[in-house]
Amino acid sequence: MARNLIQFQEGLSIPQFNALYATEEQCEAALEKMRWPDGFCCPRCGEQDYGIVHGRRHKRYQCRQCRHQATLTAGTIMEATKLPLTTWFLAFYLIGQAKNGISSLELSRSLGVNYDTAWLLQSKIMRAMSEREEAYVLKGNVQIDDAYLGGERPGGKAGRGSENKVPIVAAVSLNEEGHPIHVKISPVSGFTADGVASWAKRYLGAGSAVLSDGLACFRSVVAAGCEHTFIVTGGRHPDQLPEFRWINTILSNLKTSLNGTFHAFNFAKYGKRYLGAFCFRFNRRFNLAAMTERLLNAACCCGPRPERVLRLAEPSG
Repeated sequence: MARNLIQFQEGLSIPQFNALYATEEQCEAALEKMRWPDGFCCPRCGEQDYGIVHGRRHKRYQCRQCRHQATLTAGTIMEATKLPLTTWFLAFYLIGQAKNGISSLELSRSLGVNYDTAWLLQSKIMRAMSEREEAYVLKGNVQIDDAYLGGERPGGKAGRGSENKVPIVAAVSLNEEGHPIHVKISPVSGFTADGVASWAKRYLGAGSAVLSDGLACFRSVVAAGCEHTFIVTGGRHPDQLPEFRWINTILSNLKTSLNGTFHAFNFAKYGKRYLGAFCFRFNRRFNLAAMTERLLNAACCCGPRPERVLRLAEPSG
C-alpha cells in the first residue's frame, strides 16, 4: 500500500523548533511580527512611533503620541501571563504537533510546570483553536452524521438517554476527487429539526450537497439552503457503507484521540473546546511545519480568557 503523503510529511522537528524559538528574544521577535507585521501600532491611537520601557518581565512598548503602554501579550490569549514566552511557544508546538492531542498531565511534565498551570495554559490554547474554527464553513459535497461524546454510567440510563452522553454533529467536506478537505464537529442541543437547522445555518454554505444516513433531523439542512440526500444504513457495519467512508473514519479517529489521550473530562462542560482543537489540527494537516505559527496566530486573534471564564460551561450549537 502506498504511503499517505499527508501523514508522512516531515512537520517541524524538535531541533528545527529549537533553532526558531529556543530563546525569549526569538519568541518576542516572532510574536511581534505576528501581531504587528508592519511595525508597532498603538492600540489606543494608531500611532506607530514608540519607545521601549525596560525592566519589565515582557517587552513593553510606549506610544510617543498618547503615552499608552502595551506589552506583546496584551489583548491576546496570553495577556498578563507570568510564564516565559518560551514556555508558551513550546506548548504551541507540543499541542499542534500531537496528532491525538496531549493531556494536561503530560503537558505539565514536558513544560516543567504544575498540573493546574498546564491545564489553564492548554485550556486557553484550545479555546483559541476552537474560536478560530468558528470561521470555517463547509461547502460543496458534505457528509454528515450524528454521534455522542461519553458513555453510559453504571446504574444510569442506557442508550441515547444516558446522562453522560453529549450529542454532537460531525460533517466533512470533500473535494472533486472525493477526498476530505475540512471537518466540522460540534455539540448540539439535541438531534431535533430546530437544533440541526441552527447548526446548518451556522456551518454549512448555501448550495452544499449534504449526504446523511436518513436520520429525520438532518432533513432540516434545507433550511440553510442546502440540498439533502440520504441513504438508509439499516444497522449495517461501516465497512459496508463506502458512501460514508470519510465521516466514519473521522469519527473513529476522534474517538481514538479522546479515549487514548485524555483520562476524563466533563463532556457537557468542555466538549466544545476539545472538538474545536481536534478540528483545528485536522483542517491544517496539509502543512504540519506551520502548525506552531498558526497556533501563535490563533492565540493573537483570540482575546484574553481568564480562568473564571474558562471554567464556565460552553454553549452547545
